[in-house]
Amino acid sequence: MYPVPIDQYYRPRSVEEARQIAADANGEFFFVAGGMSLMQAMKSRMVAPDCLIDLNFIDELRGIEVSGKQIRIGAMTRYRELAENKNLLGPFTAMSDAAAHIGDRQVRNRGTIGGSLSWNYVSACTPIVALACGATIEILRSNGSTDTVSIDDFLQGMMTTALEEGDLLTSIHLQEPDSASGSAYRKWGIVTDALPVIGVGINLELDSSGKCSSARFAVGGLSSGPKRSTAAENQLASGVDVADMEALRACAAAAAEELETHDDPWVSAEYKTQLIVQLGTEMLIKAATRARG
Repeated sequence: MYPVPIDQYYRPRSVEEARQIAADANGEFFFVAGGMSLMQAMKSRMVAPDCLIDLNFIDELRGIEVSGKQIRIGAMTRYRELAENKNLLGPFTAMSDAAAHIGDRQVRNRGTIGGSLSWNYVSACTPIVALACGATIEILRSNGSTDTVSIDDFLQGMMTTALEEGDLLTSIHLQEPDSASGSAYRKWGIVTDALPVIGVGINLELDSSGKCSSARFAVGGLSSGPKRSTAAENQLASGVDVADMEALRACAAAAAEELETHDDPWVSAEYKTQLIVQLGTEMLIKAATRARG
């Protein structure tokens, strides 16, 4: 099915121009990033915008910049760039893990991190790893002000975010911790590189003795969107020895017990619970290995 006719189409060259076009738009409008989610929604008649504002010509929304221990990722950075960028190795390798296996080659060359986070599809990989890595989201509000929101506050449920009408996600920020840290992400899908039935993202910080001092344990594929497991995080941060495989598996099991799964046409809720344990254990081991160097 093809989209209905679009009355207005704009190609702004700056975020301020994009904001102004949105403010003056007649009828319903959407910002277009990679279009991987929006165009499917338009084809299926989930949305029928009168106006499209194309962000692909705004240079300031592109690229990955490093300043000390801070990393800024422009909203229009493609998955392919995330997968290949060496600045994301180390504490935020989970970002590259996810980006390297999103969709097919065409999707990875077109899709963007900002578009995925703004859409916040229930099974998307990017919200899971952003939640695991503790990202901060920068937003240009419709009134021209700039706001920063933690990823925990930005993701507000299935296909719901802190963005209001006319707001534009402009960048994602990551802060490297002072202590040894590592992250990892893996998903399980019906076919290779499909949307995850369950995806698990982990970020660990270790103290000088090699024990976990802080953790973020994020799971996607849930009916309410990606969630953190406070049970697993608290258990890990109590000083779990990351060399103890059984202790790590117990933490993953705590997450599986805490987070509610649901049946779908392909996989049962019980199977998803087991996936959380299995993938969680594997990613805890991988994140710990990366943290220890």
